Amino acid sequence: MLAQVNVGRLVAPLDSPQLADFVAGLDPVNAVADDAPGFVWRLQTEDGNATAIRAFEADAEGADGGILINMSVWESVEALAAFVYGEQHLAVLRRRREWFERMKDAYAALWWIPRGHIPTIGEAEERVRQLRAHGPTPRAFTLRAHFARPDSGRVAAIEAPDDWACPV
Repeated sequence: MLAQVNVGRLVAPLDSPQLADFVAGLDPVNAVADDAPGFVWRLQTEDGNATAIRAFEADAEGADGGILINMSVWESVEALAAFVYGEQHLAVLRRRREWFERMKDAYAALWWIPRGHIPTIGEAEERVRQLRAHGPTPRAFTLRAHFARPDSGRVAAIEAPDDWACPV
């Protein structure tokens, strides 16, 4: 299984008019993810709210709190990429600068997990920090430079196809 995390610092409070379109789009985009082929799990509270969960209380850029976290598990890199670069999610990606501050360091990471394992926020934070410190490795990588499942026998990085290049 493939775990993914991405984090971002909002430019305004979640209940602000500036973030109204972002908040309104959360449930529809999450529904697309939940129904996507290869989707396994996503981080959320018991009542289904993912925005109530914070990460990186003291992040690498020196700011405290305010970091939203999105974490999910997928069957494969290809399944995750199909969702990420799908029409509905791309519509959100195109507007991300309206809602999130630009982060100078890596803000997303992928890593392989055993079937049935649910990644923790601490684990996700460690993988993002690993990627920031060392670039893509089998321990933490990206969609553009990813690694095969540990049981595949392949150890070299796999460059993503050109059509996986984020068009935004």
